[in-house]
Amino acid sequence: MAGALIVGNWKMNGLSETARALARAVRDGAGTVADRACLVLCPPATVLALVAAELNGSSVRAGGQDCHHKAEGPHTGDISAAMLKDAGASFVILGHSERRADHGETDAIVAAKARMALRFQLRPIVCVGETLAERDRGAAEAVVETQLLGSLPEGFAEAQGIVAYEPVWAIGTGRTPTRDEIGAMHRHIRRLLAEREMAAVPILYGGSVKPANAAEILAVPDVGGVLVGGASLIARDFLAIAAAAP
Repeated sequence: MAGALIVGNWKMNGLSETARALARAVRDGAGTVADRACLVLCPPATVLALVAAELNGSSVRAGGQDCHHKAEGPHTGDISAAMLKDAGASFVILGHSERRADHGETDAIVAAKARMALRFQLRPIVCVGETLAERDRGAAEAVVETQLLGSLPEGFAEAQGIVAYEPVWAIGTGRTPTRDEIGAMHRHIRRLLAEREMAAVPILYGGSVKPANAAEILAVPDVGGVLVGGASLIARDFLAIAAAAP
């Protein structure tokens, strides 16, 4: 897949009919950005198969929002990587700050989930990012380094894994880091990846990405795409973000 990677994380939004309609609208508009962007939609697991069916035969891919670190078994309410694959997913978001905070996911758990995603040929999108308190005390780079080194399993680069930098304080707040702040953290992550012989791993930025700021963000060196939250729920906004790719 060439071009910027534009990933829509629908989070806990979308029932059957609205999910189908949104997937169709993105699918039908994808041709206008095909020369510059690759689109991925990550809906809730309940509508993943419906969305994947709408996207079938198009350039847009489907992904999951999480998977369990075991292949199967007595894990009520969880979803396995195999189930995501069976439902039509090609990608899976892992270690999102909302799961780290709301479900107590550690770096070790995220790494175990990523290993399972690789086993079932899903491209993991592993999220890292600091809180505002951590940034204010000057610990942002150290926090991201710890998360990154603890969350990426062996074989991650070879399986075309992806890293997403999402400063927790920018998610859903409307507040976005400056171009310089984004660039500095992406350079830091790129250096850490290069030290692990993962220099080719794409790095996405996520956190209050909108049509109005997408072009500036996507022009930052080392930003290989964006992970979009709220704006991915509106097809024209999501496509406008993709159209902003250089």
